[in-house]
Amino acid sequence: MADFPQIAAGVAWDLSDLYAGADDPRIERDLAEALGKADEFEANYRGRIADPSLSAAVLREALAALEAILETVSKAAAYAQLLFSSNSENPVHGALLQKMMEKGTEVRRRVLFFDLEWMRLPDETAGGIMADPLIARYRHYLERARRLRPHVLSEPEEQVLEAKANTAERAFSRLFDEITARARFPVSRRGETAALTEAETLALLHDPDRDVRRAAAEGLTEGLRRDGHLHAFVFNTLIADHASIDRLRRFPDPMASRHLDNETTGEIIEAMLGACERRYDLVARYYRLKRRLLGYDTLFDYDRYAPLEEAGGPAPWGDARETVLAAFSGFSGGLGDIARLFFDGRWIDAEMRPGKHGGAFSHGTVPSVHPYILMNYAGRPRDVMTLAHELGHGVHQYLSRGQGIFHHDTPLTMAETASVMAEIITFRHIVEREADPKRRLAIVAGKIEDTFATVFRQVALTRFEQAFHRARREEGEVPAEKADAIWMDVNRAMFGDSVTLTDGYAVWWRYISHFVHTPFYCYAYAFAELLVLSLYQTYKREGESFVPKYIDLLAAGGSDSPKNLLARLGIDTLAPGFWDTGLTFIEELVAEAEALAGEG
Repeated sequence: MADFPQIAAGVAWDLSDLYAGADDPRIERDLAEALGKADEFEANYRGRIADPSLSAAVLREALAALEAILETVSKAAAYAQLLFSSNSENPVHGALLQKMMEKGTEVRRRVLFFDLEWMRLPDETAGGIMADPLIARYRHYLERARRLRPHVLSEPEEQVLEAKANTAERAFSRLFDEITARARFPVSRRGETAALTEAETLALLHDPDRDVRRAAAEGLTEGLRRDGHLHAFVFNTLIADHASIDRLRRFPDPMASRHLDNETTGEIIEAMLGACERRYDLVARYYRLKRRLLGYDTLFDYDRYAPLEEAGGPAPWGDARETVLAAFSGFSGGLGDIARLFFDGRWIDAEMRPGKHGGAFSHGTVPSVHPYILMNYAGRPRDVMTLAHELGHGVHQYLSRGQGIFHHDTPLTMAETASVMAEIITFRHIVEREADPKRRLAIVAGKIEDTFATVFRQVALTRFEQAFHRARREEGEVPAEKADAIWMDVNRAMFGDSVTLTDGYAVWWRYISHFVHTPFYCYAYAFAELLVLSLYQTYKREGESFVPKYIDLLAAGGSDSPKNLLARLGIDTLAPGFWDTGLTFIEELVAEAEALAGEG
């Protein structure tokens, strides 16, 4: 690890806007305050919410009190999660995270009655209250809660599920994170073998040297096989738990609860997945082009991200920062100003180090503070786009803080909107300033590969999840080898004959954290990418007049349904052929690459 380029050394976040440290006495004080207020809340409102005489004024008073409780306990939980993500090898961080989960459960158990009582109100009574302007700020939260009515259990049963979650799915999710963070992968370079972290190993898959890429792939495979029994056990346990919850809550299939959370339907998502699968030809078409451009007889899985043009060394962190800020500011000065806060305030953790989680995310924390971004910056062109992606999330979360704890988050299908738009804006900013045709081709190729990863790969991941969940429910515990075979099947369907998958690639499903933390999250990426490509087409038509409407969309957070929020911008995902608009944009990118390569 010592010789791995630390391009962003020292770029670590300052979490003091939350707490000063794991031993900050304010953590205990806030937890005690939240628990005390939860006790008062239960004493004041239990039995009153389900009363047919409930008034909008009383409901608003209760919601404001609940909002304050959740804000306080969520702040402590966010801090613990961020601290754990920054170094999960520190036992203090793991202990604090576990404590926050347990204390959060204590608080939620005391306020759980509120939603259950609200759901028991007759439709006519609830409808009249929701129409009252007094509770306008909370209306969508109340509407969503009532849609859960067919799937909630009795209060004692809900209490048990909440209490057991800390020793069930939350515990196994933490175990997966710790396995991943502690794992080291043997990668041989220049005659020496180094034990690298997951993030460092994955970064080498973008190296211009084919031998380095092959070594990274072999090292990743060896490490994943070494821990394969643990991964298989964690996945099987979580999928079995998911099935148990679905049976209790009367969800008809493994994805139904996710669709409900996302305020979409299985029909809409299947239409989107099917539309993408019908254009898998674009994947094969592009990778055949890349194989010719690289001069290879065979393009292996570890060649997919090989750069087409030498980049002249890793891009310094400062260059990435200025590129992304210029792109944001070129689209909207206001968005650029918000993005700059993340750098000036040290809200970003970008350096690569032992114990840190791989990948990248933006955590919205709570409305009273601000988001924080974690990434692992290695100076690759793709890392610049990752920075843009996470800053898109961060700006979205920053703008939506005004919606309060109930609405500052969006359904997953909308959560990727700003991040994907940020990528497109940054891509166009870069490519339009590049005069060299070879460099321009490399930039376009990088964007195509990122888009494929966001659309077609996420569709394949979703198909893998569907098959894994189905096999677990129908056949019992799924051996790792069977999951490996499913993984290879869905990936071969996507790549066709354009990419040759090595035997080792079969185990690469084991490091994908979305399968563990948020089942069926992956389709939201494809949904958002195709949605944003349509939004970007609108921006190209409308120009500057589009920007205020777009910012209003971000600021709205989850205060209304995706359908209603998108309607304000003239977007209807139910329109015939809607998904084809985004897929056509992707086809145009592939054609652009072919033209730049002299094959158009």
